[in-house]
Amino acid sequence: MIPTIQKLASTLMTPGKGILAADESESTMSKRLTSIGVQDNTENGRRFRDLLFTAPDVEEYLSGVILFDSTIRGMSNSGEHFGRLLERKGIMPGIKVDKGLQPAPNFAQEEISHGLDGLRERLDEYYQLGARFTKWRSVIRITNDLPSDTILRANAHILAYYAAIVQEKHMVPMVEPEVLFEGTHTLERSGEVLHKTLKYVFEELQAFRVSLSGLVLKTSMALPGSESGIAINPMLVARETVRVLKDVVPFSTAGIVFLSGGQTPIQATENLNAIALLGNLPWPITFSYSRALEEPVLEAWKGLDANTDVAQKALLHRLSLNVAARKGAYKKEME
Repeated sequence: MIPTIQKLASTLMTPGKGILAADESESTMSKRLTSIGVQDNTENGRRFRDLLFTAPDVEEYLSGVILFDSTIRGMSNSGEHFGRLLERKGIMPGIKVDKGLQPAPNFAQEEISHGLDGLRERLDEYYQLGARFTKWRSVIRITNDLPSDTILRANAHILAYYAAIVQEKHMVPMVEPEVLFEGTHTLERSGEVLHKTLKYVFEELQAFRVSLSGLVLKTSMALPGSESGIAINPMLVARETVRVLKDVVPFSTAGIVFLSGGQTPIQATENLNAIALLGNLPWPITFSYSRALEEPVLEAWKGLDANTDVAQKALLHRLSLNVAARKGAYKKEME
């Protein structure tokens, strides 16, 4: 079992490629469609996904795509299941398997991810639909008093239990403990919370005997809060992020992918580039962005078939910039 999972994880971290997070829920997809004045319905969401997945030579930039339940069951314009379409192009289909967040009882403003019930059965079905890796997201909020140790540990426990079940089913677990960008916190406070979050996650992963060589970490960068008024300095972000990761992420972990988490497309690319420029990283790194890749595509598309070509070019351009950033070769003039 383990060699197969290791190989899949290594494929996800293929040099020169990244991972598209196209796993928006129906409510998130609705917001994205209405933001560009497009009618919010299932068909328009499907059309947008088709545009993304069928972009010419998109497989040159992507090793994997994370899908949502309705998307992996959806069909392309040609009548092919999206999962099979991606597989045929040499892109590994993945699937988001958590069922979202629930308020934590007795802990105001904190949430716990859920969805472990029936997970084994869902994984069997997703495997048949082509998925070979999975993602589970928990959310950590920063204030003066949050996060609490109790909820940090609860989410870490759930992430590890999920990862163990996924490996049992011969798939690669991607664990995503997202430390939110929202807030008034400093860069140092973000780094402190990120450190504790990941420390607890890897303690639980090891307690559950999860094979780290068959696991991918999807993590936030250490960032000053979006309402802090503190300017984002890519080199400072990179230094704090890498300091934390080197301190708590075992070197045997298959790879680290970064989420954009509310950064603009340019910020997400600049910060990834700064991390790569530090060099001497013990694990492969890449991007797993959603809005930071899709926002320029949505703006170019506007729901019109006539704009498909220009929208797909916008996607390929954004992907090429992040592929360059992955190896520290991004320049602002490339925008």
